[in-house]
Amino acid sequence: MTLTEQTPKKVAIIGTGVIGNGWIIRFLANGFDVVAFDPAEGAEEKTKQVIKNAWESVKELGLHPEADQNRLTFVSTMEEAVKDADLIQENVPERVVLKQQVLADIDSHAKGDAIIGSSTSGIKPTELQVQMKNPERLVVAHPFNPVYLLPLVEIVGGESTNQENINLAYQFYEKANMKPMIIDKEIEGFVADRLMEALWREALHLVNDGIATTEEVDKAITYGAGLRWAQMGPFMTFHLAGGEQGMRHMLEQFGPALKLPWTKLEAPELTDELKERVITGCESHAGERSVAELERRRNEFLVKLMDLVEEYWP
Repeated sequence: MTLTEQTPKKVAIIGTGVIGNGWIIRFLANGFDVVAFDPAEGAEEKTKQVIKNAWESVKELGLHPEADQNRLTFVSTMEEAVKDADLIQENVPERVVLKQQVLADIDSHAKGDAIIGSSTSGIKPTELQVQMKNPERLVVAHPFNPVYLLPLVEIVGGESTNQENINLAYQFYEKANMKPMIIDKEIEGFVADRLMEALWREALHLVNDGIATTEEVDKAITYGAGLRWAQMGPFMTFHLAGGEQGMRHMLEQFGPALKLPWTKLEAPELTDELKERVITGCESHAGERSVAELERRRNEFLVKLMDLVEEYWP
């Protein structure tokens, strides 16, 4: 099957935490019907408030002609949520056994041609498939927070996933105005998180060793590497660092230095002292600004930044 403009676009969201709500907003903004289920008390009210807070940001990015907050329906059972859905997005906590159980339950109640996506940020899809009767339709579809603004979604199939369903998942997420990325080989943490974890590891070492504060580390990224990476990423950044000969000259000139011990290959022990340094550093840097205020400013920034990325880099 190939998705067309006439293809039904009904999505089920299972679990409405930060990521689940982000998916809801993403799909509503792009003209999908969304059915949500979360057994937590007050989940529907919280979701509606999150949508209200974020809608202006997605509106600035551009809404689908059929975008409508009223296309969201909350239901009282998971079975009801998934029964007619074309795509089911699972967002329960990162516990392997829990996800296996939930995904098997989803699989047993979903219609035959539905695609099932897990938002896991690190569990291999093969592990998630073990209790499913139809494991061939399970993909990891790992998004990034805030899902309603950041367009990347990493799609990874497990040993039992067939290529047709991977391709269908790609088309679904593309219709939600995302930038899908198919990862052909399973690896814990996939690609983007592996890169971010490496930077996070080094940042913790710098703070732990008293070399830099949390604010100084953030400044180093915000006003240095981060500005360049937003446009073209590390490889093209270093390609430009090589001058006229590009990456060839860069590796010849600076490649030998890669052997120097510039990196700590293991994360530091997360001691109480280190945790307190990180926590107090972040709280001091945030100052009087609440998390809600910081999120609002982040969203405004990301909307403007993505316009620039689209303009200057395909």
